[in-house]
Amino acid sequence: MTRAALWLIVAVLAARQMAVVLRQSPGERIIDLETWTGTNGVLHMPGSLYETDRFTGTPFAGLVLRPLTRTAEQTLGVAWTFGSLLLVAVIGVVVARALPRPVTRRTALLAAPVAISLLMVSLPVRNALHLGQTSILPVLLVLLGCFVARDARVSGVLIGVAAALQPTVLLFAVLLRLTGRRRASVTGAVTFAALTGLTWAVMPKDSWTYWVHHVAGAGLGARPDSLANQSLHGALLRLGAEGPLEIVLFVVLAVTVCFVGLRRALRYAEDGQLLLAVAVTGCVAVAVSPTAWQHQLLWVLLAVVGRVGKRASDRPVWPVAVALVLVLPGKMLLPNIEALFPVRDNVLLIAALGAACAAPFLPRTSPYWRRPVPTDYASPVASRWGRVPLLPFWRRVLSRPNLLLELLLIRIVYSAYQHVRLAATAGRATAEHHGRQIHSLEQWLHIDIERWANHSVVKVTWLREFFDYYYLTFHFVVPLTILGVLYVRRPADYRWVRSSIGFATALALVGFWLYPLAPPRLMPGLGFIDTVHGVQDFAKPDYGTLTGMTNQYAAMPSLHFGWSLWCGVVIVMLAPKVWMKALGLLHPLFTLSTIVATGNHWVLDAVGGAAVVSLGFGLTYALSGRRELRAGTASTRGAAMRTTRTGTGAGARSQAEARAESQAGTGVRDKDEVRSEAEGKAGSEAKAGSESIGGAGAASGQTSSVRVPKPKPDGTPAGKR
Repeated sequence: MTRAALWLIVAVLAARQMAVVLRQSPGERIIDLETWTGTNGVLHMPGSLYETDRFTGTPFAGLVLRPLTRTAEQTLGVAWTFGSLLLVAVIGVVVARALPRPVTRRTALLAAPVAISLLMVSLPVRNALHLGQTSILPVLLVLLGCFVARDARVSGVLIGVAAALQPTVLLFAVLLRLTGRRRASVTGAVTFAALTGLTWAVMPKDSWTYWVHHVAGAGLGARPDSLANQSLHGALLRLGAEGPLEIVLFVVLAVTVCFVGLRRALRYAEDGQLLLAVAVTGCVAVAVSPTAWQHQLLWVLLAVVGRVGKRASDRPVWPVAVALVLVLPGKMLLPNIEALFPVRDNVLLIAALGAACAAPFLPRTSPYWRRPVPTDYASPVASRWGRVPLLPFWRRVLSRPNLLLELLLIRIVYSAYQHVRLAATAGRATAEHHGRQIHSLEQWLHIDIERWANHSVVKVTWLREFFDYYYLTFHFVVPLTILGVLYVRRPADYRWVRSSIGFATALALVGFWLYPLAPPRLMPGLGFIDTVHGVQDFAKPDYGTLTGMTNQYAAMPSLHFGWSLWCGVVIVMLAPKVWMKALGLLHPLFTLSTIVATGNHWVLDAVGGAAVVSLGFGLTYALSGRRELRAGTASTRGAAMRTTRTGTGAGARSQAEARAESQAGTGVRDKDEVRSEAEGKAGSEAKAGSESIGGAGAASGQTSSVRVPKPKPDGTPAGKR
């Protein structure tokens, strides 16, 4: 059923990509192919491929596309997009079959649809479909040459054709030579030279323009220092290097990356991870190319097959990070901070360099390759209701999550929150109508204190400035500080409270979408003063530039008060001192005073914020169970840290001790009995691990014995007091 659902997702993604491309007007889709569109909607070949800035491929690519010059534009759009999606599907199937053996049955069933889905949503494929580029074809040709073709000559021909379409792909001929496939390597180089020579004979002017005038395409298309060029050459230009200095730096860095990357690729190929070796070589080709446009970076996505990390909790970090970099734009991955611009602007290049030269991929001979150090989970805690938790597989993890993965998750969720909030807009009339409804309800309840509080604060300068600063600053500082402290000091509680604020924020987005509401400061005729943003011109529906930054009608529920109430509840639950709990309760009180006095929210908005926070805590409890852990589970944290040091005898023993302490703390079994049983299991695991890496443990001649305490005559275990 899971496999069928994944293939259904693949079909939906393919249909969506077709619709996105074909729904665009003729001047906005398959831009590079439409370079040849004539006045009658029929493609034609101009005097030169490079008369415009749109075509950036090799002359051989133009020669291959020449048969398309008589095809109608609309037919070409459908055929080109459909054919490109078929190529993507074939790539996904080849990648799934090329995974290092052995693979589990689950992996064999799910690898192909997962790979195709990732490929279809990746930036390189989307960009290639939009521009009408041939960058998908070289990747497929290389994969076919390395994993499908049985004959060495056929393999070399396929890689030679790929290199004629994308010159830096010729590095795969070097990889073939290093791995002992000399005939395939020579055939690939000869094929590349023959096809390039043929193109010189047929199209000498275009060949001169591409190979000599532009030095293998450098300078074609967009400016080489634009963000679209994700190569070392483009990064150096963006950092300010130019002239001979930039050329020398580029050559030195390119040679270094080639040496390190190809050496790593050779090591992984000899280790039996040929797909990873191909991905590393492709990342090297991306980095050392004079121009590496976004649609040419599909090689980086293939690097997700590498395994990084000895612990099971760290294993998803590398594939998730690479997938996010290749799927989401840099602005969603990193905040809009000037110091981070060099990283944000070159994030694709950094991912390629990391895969080529830095990522510590595990070899298959490592004991952690198939069996990483397991994650320690807390024992389930009984709840008042039998159906809680509703998700039994949602197990409480004792160790803190990986920091990089957590930061990426927080940033992406917040960026998605901003986009959804901005998209949840409504007309001014609807928002003001809802504002009059809220105002009337508050008058009926006799809680309409907003105008009185607003005008009272405006008269006191220092109080107005304090509330303005509190509104703009503490909304983010306090929740992030609490999450940071819990991440370091109480990781198990961190996961629980993080889920609660996540659910509350998601529910608030539903409220923004269903009930757009004008805040008091944007209600004409009521006399409110906007102390934060200044006087508003009600004659302009968009109220200046503020609407471009945020949705001004996202007032119900108030997340300012909701997040502050969440902070107060968390501090009261977890703070060890009474004065800390009291200080935590002041934050929602100050926030409530701030949002009302500055005219940014109604009193009932705060009630809505409290409601979504309560539902957030309730959903977390219902899905994952109680926040409290059983007595004794905290003692496993130190033992869990010791398991990361080794995967053989000592690591297995410390892991067994952790399990013994965890189970003993529950009060279900005797501690000594559980420890002895766990140590016996650890000894067998250590022996199996030693035999798997060469039998070093057996050669040491050391043995150990474990005494299991006998029960007393009354049935009580010997160690029970």
